Amino acid sequence: MTETVVAATELDAMSITDILSTLPHRYPMLMIDKIIEIDGDDSAIGIKNVTVNEPAFQGHFPGTPIFPGVLIIEGMAQVCGAIAIRHDSRDDKKSIVMLLGVDKAKFRRPAGPGDTLEYHVTKIQRRRNVGRYRAEAKVNGSVVAEAEITAMISEAKGD
Repeated sequence: MTETVVAATELDAMSITDILSTLPHRYPMLMIDKIIEIDGDDSAIGIKNVTVNEPAFQGHFPGTPIFPGVLIIEGMAQVCGAIAIRHDSRDDKKSIVMLLGVDKAKFRRPAGPGDTLEYHVTKIQRRRNVGRYRAEAKVNGSVVAEAEITAMISEAKGD
């Protein structure tokens, strides 16, 4: 009898401190609070807790606060960038990620104060420093937005 060995996938996570040391984004443009599951640069689930204190709600829209779709896309892109940079990280080099493209973006329903956005990202393809990811933003298991994100990792200037 032949025995099949199945390699266990070891999932990792990133706290806000880890994210801040990986991405250059800061408040008010940091759109992720933590990443709860990371499988290399293959997939991840990032979390954004949407609060009424978000700066966008001052004008989007008074009386009917809706978290802007472009900020949801930005959050998905930040999760993609964080896992790609973490996967490629070397102590002697600091990297940044730059958004190259957003394709097939769709917004299914609004998100607002009190919602917890889950950014589910899965790698489609990666060639050297350019990656393409399928991303969905979910609230309570329902898809609120989706897109394909293309990003490039490059060496940070300065520092």
